[in-house]
Amino acid sequence: MTRQACYDLDFQALMGDVRPLPRTGNRADPGHSRRSPSEAQLARRESAAAQLEGHGFLSDDFVDLVPPFDPLEFRRDGIQQAVVDRLRHGGYADQARLHLLRRPLEECRRALPPFIHEAFAHDLRSVLIIHGRGQAIDRPPNVLRSYLAKWLTQFPEVQAFVSAQPSDGGLGATWVMLRKSERAKSANRERQQKRRG
Repeated sequence: MTRQACYDLDFQALMGDVRPLPRTGNRADPGHSRRSPSEAQLARRESAAAQLEGHGFLSDDFVDLVPPFDPLEFRRDGIQQAVVDRLRHGGYADQARLHLLRRPLEECRRALPPFIHEAFAHDLRSVLIIHGRGQAIDRPPNVLRSYLAKWLTQFPEVQAFVSAQPSDGGLGATWVMLRKSERAKSANRERQQKRRG
């Protein structure tokens, strides 16, 4: 008997009474066919889509890292340097604060748009964002601080931003000046007209 014939006999002995499955019905039963999503599932989907729309324009792609001891400063055309200087020295009221210290980058990316949009909707002009910067001179740059410098320029509501003074958090905090809404401009014009009589 050849070696191959021995193997064939051994295989048949091991398989014994094993029979192949019939061709029909050899698939797992997946249960009921899928129904349409529930109202709760639809609501969760809408909420997730709204969140994505809210911060979708803020990119988490490559960013130039800002050295830890370089102050942040930005102003749009038409904003005077004196306004930025006053903002830097805390010359405007602290109307709202956003604490991003030690929070994951993606969470900060989600938190920033609603904060800026809500502050603008409530006619706030100056807000403070606390983000940290790292303490040691030989530490690498703070990634969040670098992204914040990039993200804030992408909001049309932001007129200027600048690193705070040590009393307000120093290089680990940023003052942000928001533009006036049309409603606030209109109210301001009315007040000026009343003063003139």
